[in-house]
Amino acid sequence: MLLACICTANLFAGNPDRVGSAGASQLLINPWARSSGLGGSNIASVRGLESLYGNVAGLAFTNKTELIFSRSSWIADIPINSFGFSQRMSESSVLAVAISSMSLADITITTELLPDGGLGTYSISSTNLNVGFSKAFSNSIYGGFVMKAIIEGTSDVTASGIALDAGIQYITGDSDHIKFGIALKNVGPTMVFNGDGISFRGNAPDGEYTMTLEQRTNSFELPSLLNIGLAYDLPLLPTNHRLTTAGTFTSNSFQNDQFRFGLEYSFKELVSLRGGYIYEDGLSDGSTDLTGVSAGFTVELPLSGETTFGVDYSLRSADHFGLLNTIGHRTPGGANVPWLNLFIAGEGYHKNHHDNFKKVRLHKWDTGGWLAEKLFYDKQRKTSRSNGPRFADAKRITRKN
Repeated sequence: MLLACICTANLFAGNPDRVGSAGASQLLINPWARSSGLGGSNIASVRGLESLYGNVAGLAFTNKTELIFSRSSWIADIPINSFGFSQRMSESSVLAVAISSMSLADITITTELLPDGGLGTYSISSTNLNVGFSKAFSNSIYGGFVMKAIIEGTSDVTASGIALDAGIQYITGDSDHIKFGIALKNVGPTMVFNGDGISFRGNAPDGEYTMTLEQRTNSFELPSLLNIGLAYDLPLLPTNHRLTTAGTFTSNSFQNDQFRFGLEYSFKELVSLRGGYIYEDGLSDGSTDLTGVSAGFTVELPLSGETTFGVDYSLRSADHFGLLNTIGHRTPGGANVPWLNLFIAGEGYHKNHHDNFKKVRLHKWDTGGWLAEKLFYDKQRKTSRSNGPRFADAKRITRKN
């Protein structure tokens, strides 16, 4: 996979002449707060469910189960709502599903004869469904892929398509403090708009009958890109402190190349502060919605056992478009925390999902348990998980010894 990504790099070179010629640009928007606060520079070090956007290889570091809810306020206060769910399937593999939806406010329908409207309204929306799989191939090599389903348009004109992401991460150093990452994103066939909205009825040339004319639309390509990143944990800090620097080069096929830089400080992995900057080659007169300065923080609240309740926030500068905000919360771990059901629909009974998959607790709104039973139950996996350390724990023990 590494060789394939490197060989493919020649196909992805920044091309300002093709700016605006690709579609499905929502694929370039990072919906998650942690990685967006770093400006997407953490391709080599991203971990957990947020890896579905940055580098799916990092999904392999998921510990048991993780849930993320996120909401972004984009340009002109356009809301982007995202939800993700990941589950460890074996000692070395993780499966995840995420969905992201963006919808514009109602727009007045106008014509040449009715410039002020009066014909009603329409709305534009887009939805991305991601299914990712990641695997640890050794103590230092991780890889995975994401299949995407893309739908965008209005009620009577839509376009749909599929895309593929693939990524790898390589970790080295005495304390795993040096990380490399490569991610190939948004590779797929062209898309085209279809629907009743691009057809109309009118009189035939002889005027004796009416006919329907359907207009053809040009197909468009997806915004493919290649990310190559490096991250380094500074080893001289005291225990419980972590300072990580990260950098990523983005080779775009439909716009200028970009350079991403990030810095993150964490104390006991409970409180984290981060900042990032995205520089676009040839862009020196400000920032856009996808470039410029970003910052964010994370607060993790230990609840019970390995379960935490994390709040993430990021702020991105978009120059003339103002500030873009993203806020989300995560619940990784595996213990029962009933009060969380007020916010996350039953996932507060998380430990029950692992201890007894087959017992559905709908009277406690245990929707997470129901999903676990339907999607992930396997007696052999359940038995193997209860015996011996997980793969990640075994890796740490091996390196320590």
